[in-house]
Amino acid sequence: RHLLQHPGNRADARRDVRSGKGLLDNERLAMKIDDGQRPACERYVGSGNRFVQGLACLRVVRVDAQNLSEKLLCLGGSALRESRAPGLAHEPLIAESLEAGADVVVCSADKLLGGPQAGLLLGRAELVAKCLKHPLARAVRVDKLTIAALAATLDLYITGRDDQVPVWKMIRADRESLSARAGRWAEGLNLAGVPAEVRSGYSAVGGGSLPGETLPTTLVMIAAERPRPAQLLDRLRLQSPPVIARIEDDRVVLDPRTVLPDEDERLLQAVIAAVR
Repeated sequence: RHLLQHPGNRADARRDVRSGKGLLDNERLAMKIDDGQRPACERYVGSGNRFVQGLACLRVVRVDAQNLSEKLLCLGGSALRESRAPGLAHEPLIAESLEAGADVVVCSADKLLGGPQAGLLLGRAELVAKCLKHPLARAVRVDKLTIAALAATLDLYITGRDDQVPVWKMIRADRESLSARAGRWAEGLNLAGVPAEVRSGYSAVGGGSLPGETLPTTLVMIAAERPRPAQLLDRLRLQSPPVIARIEDDRVVLDPRTVLPDEDERLLQAVIAAVR
């Protein structure tokens, strides 16, 4: 996505970026790393002190080749709609980036856009066409199923039905509905012999998009002594469909925000099977 793959560490990458070393077509790219204000998509936020508020991603790329000077912007979140409405920080929009003067914008088709996992290249037609002629474009092109899924997602935005995009359904879920669902989950699990309790908690919105942003939610904690939490996580991943949970305070917890309502029953059956 960043047009740069570097085998070394970030310090090596920054040094080679400034010199234009190791880039596609041997074109010399002078990349400006903005050490001033950094938008939200350029923060690295992680747990366990692995990286927190660290090196910003490469924000503006100026391509100097054949007397041309283009600006390329790499977005983290690929948002088509405003994210402030649900009480979240602002995530730079694709349209804002193009209107601000970026000639080409590179972003994800998933994340806040909510489509299939893929990369998008948007901007001036002649520059996008030039990229498509590069031999690498054939190697990374997506299949027809991905294109169909992306088209269906974009159609929801075009027709004003973007509230049906699953990721926005999850982000916009209110605390009352989440609490009610969590209560039903806990009740169903306890009736099946799986000890479960309800507790308040937070949902992490994303990593590459809206890093560090959380939303309040209601969690269901599995209180069974056996299997142990790590073992239960493994068992949950082996269910059909797989269940991806997390551990908090040495207990496996489930977040109803991350599960669509019509999947509730399948989730409970998977958890019951994993515990037994």
